[in-house]
Amino acid sequence: MSEPASISSGIAARYATALFDLAKEEGALAQLEADADALSAALAVSDDLRAVIASPVITRDEQAGAMAAISRAMNLSGLTASTLGLMASKRRLFVLPQMAADLSARIAAEKGEVTAEVTSAAALTSDQAAKLTATLKAKIGKDVKLKTAVDETLIGGLVVKLGSTMIDTSVKSKLAALQNAMKEVG
Repeated sequence: MSEPASISSGIAARYATALFDLAKEEGALAQLEADADALSAALAVSDDLRAVIASPVITRDEQAGAMAAISRAMNLSGLTASTLGLMASKRRLFVLPQMAADLSARIAAEKGEVTAEVTSAAALTSDQAAKLTATLKAKIGKDVKLKTAVDETLIGGLVVKLGSTMIDTSVKSKLAALQNAMKEVG
C-alpha cells in the first residue's frame, strides 16, 4: 500500500471508529448503517458529490455548507451530519468513501454478518440471491449480506469472494483453465 493511501485509510478509520462508538453508545447503529449505505450509494452515482469532497479549490465553508445540505436532503442522522461537518472543517472529506466502507464493515462485524461479493454474468433474481445467501450461511455459520455486481464477460456462473476465500465457477475461468491445459499438452 502506498504511503498516501495508508494515511487516508488511517484517517478514515479514526473517523469511522469515533462515529461507530458514538452511535453504539446512543443505540443508533441501525440509523448509522442506513447513513453509511446512503453515503456509499450517493458517492457511487454522483460525480458532483465526489468533486465536492475531493476538490482543493472548494473552500472549507463551501464544503461544510454542501455537506449540511446533503445531510438534510438525505435525512442523515444528526451524528452523521455533525461528523461530516467536522470532516469538512478539517479538510478530511476526501476519505469519505473509505470511512463509509469502514463503517459498513464495523456494523456488519457487530451484527455478526459477513459480506460476500458476488459477481455474476447476469443480475441475480431475488430467489437466486436468497438461495445463495442460505447456502453461504450454512457453510460459514454466520449471516451473509450479498454485495452483487454484474460482469457480462463471465459468460455464465458466479465469482464469490467471502473474506479471503474466492469461489470462481464462471465459464470464463473454466475456458481459461482449459486453454492453459491445452498449451501444456501442445
